[in-house]
Amino acid sequence: MLFFLLSCFSFIILSKFSLFKTLPNWNNLKMGIFSFQSFFKHMLKTNMIKQENGNFSSKTEEALLEKDNLSLLDLPDLPLECILEKLSPSGLASMSGVCRSFRVMCTQDHLWVKHLNQKWGKFLMGGSMLEEWNKYIDVKKKQSLKDNCNGKGYFGLFTWWKKNGKLNESSVFLPVDSIMSWYLSLESGKFSFPAQVYNRENGNVGFLLSCYDAKVSYDSHTDSFKARYASQGRPTIEENIKWERLRSPAVDTSPYDLHVSDCLTDLQPGDYFEVQWRKSKEFPYGWWFGVAGHLESCDGNKLYCHCHHSDSVILEFRQYNLGSRWREVVIDRRDHRETGNEANGFYAGIRKLYDDKEIATWKSL
Repeated sequence: MLFFLLSCFSFIILSKFSLFKTLPNWNNLKMGIFSFQSFFKHMLKTNMIKQENGNFSSKTEEALLEKDNLSLLDLPDLPLECILEKLSPSGLASMSGVCRSFRVMCTQDHLWVKHLNQKWGKFLMGGSMLEEWNKYIDVKKKQSLKDNCNGKGYFGLFTWWKKNGKLNESSVFLPVDSIMSWYLSLESGKFSFPAQVYNRENGNVGFLLSCYDAKVSYDSHTDSFKARYASQGRPTIEENIKWERLRSPAVDTSPYDLHVSDCLTDLQPGDYFEVQWRKSKEFPYGWWFGVAGHLESCDGNKLYCHCHHSDSVILEFRQYNLGSRWREVVIDRRDHRETGNEANGFYAGIRKLYDDKEIATWKSL
């Protein structure tokens, strides 16, 4: 019964400090604990807490009253776990620096998986980020992670979250392969991961309705990303990229390799697609958005259209004006690999778009 009352009152008192809505600072949390302690003592003194068949013994009451340093750690496991699950990522990171016991509890993977999926889930699809993270872990494991004042190791990951306070630097290290480490490495910008950027170079007209591979890192101060594009010679860097201009790589193919097209037999006029294109053989491919068009011999009437029976397929790019050399290109449906020249560029692998949400994203750019 006592444990039940403890659990209920701790939730009531802590909720007054918006623990379940917004993250309080540690001072507010201590005020909540102090209020709970005082209120509980008052109830004991006024004999309001009773068992079903009588009052607590005076010995039990005196023992509880003598417990002046009541804290969250005195709560049963279940309500304490519920409280930790309600904390934000920054709250968990802060709580993990309070003491050794909280560090063990607040760094558990199951508490961080939800936060990782909520914020970074769009980049976890396809497995490219996970693969890059495993490479990152292998490199880090070869280094000596030290918990000291030079900012390396566990504390170095979230000192940017703790500018106004000192963490309790007890000798417990955060495993580099933990979910918390992954989350904090993303948030701090220490971990760069592969992604694709729509309309690179701030919407340069030369890249309109395209999507290029890059290594991106997050800037928590501006809630935006920095991208480093793979290219010949000096790498290109772009900053202040918003979330909506990023996506996880659509396929596992390297930007330097030809994507094997498996949709050409199904491609009909009006179908949307992405096609690999590059300026020259030395450059990586980007993905360009287009729509399958009608052959010159077809008037576009759906009742009499036989374009889908032809071996030739028209790839149309409506972002370019009629008459532009990039407006359309003809490919062979039966044996398409890479076609083009140094003047107009090279067209390679094609993927048909079936997802309405994916098509809507392209149209909104």
